[in-house]
Amino acid sequence: MYKAQVVLGVVPTKRGFLPMDEAKRQKDMFMKVVRGVKPDAVKLVDVDDICENGIAFEMDKVPAIVDKLKKAEIDALFIPFCDFGEESVVAAVASAFCVPVLVWGNRDETVNTAVTRGRDTQCGMFAATKVLRRHGVKFSYIFNCETQSEEFRNGLETFIRTANILKDLDGLRIAKIGERPGPFMSVMTNEANLIKRFGITTVPISPSAVANLTNKLLEENGTELQEYYKDVTARMDASSMEAEKVMKICAATLAVEQLMLRNGCSAAAIECWPGCIQALGVPVCMILGELTDRGMPVSCETDVNGAITMAIMRAALLGEQACFLADLTIRHPQNDNAELLWHCGPFPYSLKASDSKAALVGGQENFELRQGELTLCRFDDIDGEYYLFAGEGRTTTGPATTGTYVWMEVDCWKKWEERLMYGPYIHHIGGMYGKLFPALREAARYLDIKLDHPDADGPKCL
Repeated sequence: MYKAQVVLGVVPTKRGFLPMDEAKRQKDMFMKVVRGVKPDAVKLVDVDDICENGIAFEMDKVPAIVDKLKKAEIDALFIPFCDFGEESVVAAVASAFCVPVLVWGNRDETVNTAVTRGRDTQCGMFAATKVLRRHGVKFSYIFNCETQSEEFRNGLETFIRTANILKDLDGLRIAKIGERPGPFMSVMTNEANLIKRFGITTVPISPSAVANLTNKLLEENGTELQEYYKDVTARMDASSMEAEKVMKICAATLAVEQLMLRNGCSAAAIECWPGCIQALGVPVCMILGELTDRGMPVSCETDVNGAITMAIMRAALLGEQACFLADLTIRHPQNDNAELLWHCGPFPYSLKASDSKAALVGGQENFELRQGELTLCRFDDIDGEYYLFAGEGRTTTGPATTGTYVWMEVDCWKKWEERLMYGPYIHHIGGMYGKLFPALREAARYLDIKLDHPDADGPKCL
């Protein structure tokens, strides 16, 4: 089961000649908030054992700070400013790493007076970020806001999600089970470029290997298979299918999972048709939804870029819920700004609407997804350039249909359709619940790929 774990280095900074007492007061306030943001997904590494009160302001402490953070193998670096800060220390620490960097400082409460000098936090961050740019450090920034504010908490959470996307894509291994369906030229991708640009590797696994292991599991008829069959038939009405075929699909699900684990793969793209149907004798749609629910997302029709899209969404969600890969199919018959997100039966059961009855028909799941806020995205490429489309919408009601589906409404579907049609995208698009556009936007910036969205400039329809 997938579990997000971001190792976050935290190096607060202060100006050497400004009061330590006030800097410590600021640090104590913001660290209380920091420790409460996604604690199950974040491991904090501080510098309390190196710097006075755990606040960096002396250059001679930099080597020890860098050494500790490197030994901890941090995935991201957070530099909160307690006051004006020390730009030389900030730049020296940040430039020692190739990880996303976050800069933020609490909004000053008072101005300077004839008696006391204030913190000048924002002023120091303007200076430090220029020096970070000079050092070639790419950084994220939370608007200068109060410690006890939604902007700070939300910004830190977005940064954590962004850092997890970057961490997960680095060294990602995708099981490529079979070849693309013959007619589907749209799912082609350059696998050599994926290794060179992102360190993403595809691992070939033949449908016959899946079939052989499936048959082996059926012959053994072990406890895991028996319990899984009971679980599936308890959740979904499989009365329209022969029990042997349902059992075979369950065994195939376990087989694909085992093959992915053996090959060090955490995502997959599968030739659901015709290859796997021919090898197994049953449709494999259920496999995709079930494994995606286990934190091992699987795209259909050997869509490798679709599998990468799902890996991005899994990371953005921190593994707290599943994502799905849908077809953009038809516009809503009455609502001009709504679209049907559908596929023949591969969506995760955990996303099912509570009042939708789930059925397994011919190996394909049948149910409607729940209502809620949605973020859609698609990683894709054309002519050696990589793009990430992202946009936010919400579910709506519409006519019932077959397979797995949900209707999505946006502010202006025409803008979406223009960008998706003219962009280097296909009919497959990823979906996840929540408003997660900011994390996708930041991830695209760090990855040096083009961010695309419904309001972006581009060709217009006639």
